Amino acid sequence: MISPFSRRIIPGIARRSLRTNVLLSTASYSTVGSFTKYNYSSKLSRNLSHTVKSEIWNDSVLTSSLFNKPADKIFPVPPMAESITEGTLTKWHKKVGEYVSQDEVVATIETDKVDIPVNSPAAGTIVELFANEDDTVTVGGNLFRIELGGEAPAKSESTPPPASSAPPPPPPAASQKPAASTPTPPPPPPTPAAKVSIPPPQSPPGIISVLLKTDDVVKRDIFVLVQPKPAVVIPPPSSSSFDFESDIPGFLPGSRDERRVKMNRMRLRIAERLKDSQNTAASLTTFNEIDMSNVIDLRKQYKDAVLEKYGVKLGFMSIFLKAATYALKQVPEVNARIENGEIVYHDYMDVSVAVATPKGLVTPVIRNCEAMSIIQLEQAMAELAKKAKSNAITVEDMTGGTFTISNGGVFGSLMGTPIINQPQSAILGMHATKERAVVVNGQVVARPMMYIALTYDHRLIDGREAVTFLVKLKEVIEDPRRLLLEV
Repeated sequence: MISPFSRRIIPGIARRSLRTNVLLSTASYSTVGSFTKYNYSSKLSRNLSHTVKSEIWNDSVLTSSLFNKPADKIFPVPPMAESITEGTLTKWHKKVGEYVSQDEVVATIETDKVDIPVNSPAAGTIVELFANEDDTVTVGGNLFRIELGGEAPAKSESTPPPASSAPPPPPPAASQKPAASTPTPPPPPPTPAAKVSIPPPQSPPGIISVLLKTDDVVKRDIFVLVQPKPAVVIPPPSSSSFDFESDIPGFLPGSRDERRVKMNRMRLRIAERLKDSQNTAASLTTFNEIDMSNVIDLRKQYKDAVLEKYGVKLGFMSIFLKAATYALKQVPEVNARIENGEIVYHDYMDVSVAVATPKGLVTPVIRNCEAMSIIQLEQAMAELAKKAKSNAITVEDMTGGTFTISNGGVFGSLMGTPIINQPQSAILGMHATKERAVVVNGQVVARPMMYIALTYDHRLIDGREAVTFLVKLKEVIEDPRRLLLEV
């Protein structure tokens, strides 16, 4: 016998099949065992009958391909850069069962250069994660699976806690409030027949009370400490005590603990590249010094006007960038590189600027510096500084570069020898500006001086070219008018 539930659901399935343009033959109901099925005359109908038979069991409709079911989709590790094929999954921002919106960050992958956020290409609920934190993931490998569709759960609004149901404290008795208009009668004088007896309070250990009796009234108002504190007895040092300082030569008191921290991918890559640079290039460093008086006066005179008109603060780095492009034009070997036994000269100047981040040193690139003004270079520097603070520097920002400038002076460095950023051939090191005694026109005067250093690959650049580069840089910094005239 056909149950009412089967009579309702089976025609619904037939109507659903008709909407998919499948023409069904005349069907009749029959009950077999504990399930209900359709009998059809055509082969196609028999196939559908088998599907209905498998889906309707004990008069319960199960989820199947005949009904709308949310689809699952697996998303792989996205491509990160041309030269990066793997990374370390440092953090999952979503867990299994949580809803994720489209373009919402699901995970963070650490690469050799930067941290890359992984955004969800579609909205849905995360049903499976294919990697754990600190695992190495490969580009194209399965990362997470999402059940597409659904709606984001409503945010629960915090409700204020219910008010306490305790009744308010009762108002003080009327007798406790003296009336302002009724004067308080004085207490009657004590009589010999009426003796006032005060119960003795419990005294703390070691404390006794002294009674003072006057006439017929007993007063208790003085406490006297009669039991002194026991003296602290320090035992004499034992003959078997151990004196570290005398028994162990060189012993220093304090903690001797050690801790080990795994190097992140960026630090490992920095170490690898710096060591490769030392093993590849024939590095040599030459020095010079610059009188910063004129450029300091230039900045002091025009920094407010630049800030008001362009919205950026005029610094020394943009002036050094412009001066470096001028010197690179005079000595093009410093802007070249060695590749497969050939010297590659660059007609453009993409300058990498070393920037310190919490995870290590990165070198984002300012491209075509030769075509930019000092103000434009300052704006580009401000944008890079903003990205560095928010950890938003991308791989594309650090790709390329024909020359590098490193400013260790911001940390107080007086002098240093920077390491070449391969495959480049030279790097300029700036240092701190200090007042020093120098000779000017036969007179010893105090001037703000800065040491500059150029580390170069001696396979490509000779000492003459390296020294000439620093001299050209020194000339335009000490007299910024040369930048206008290009002399």
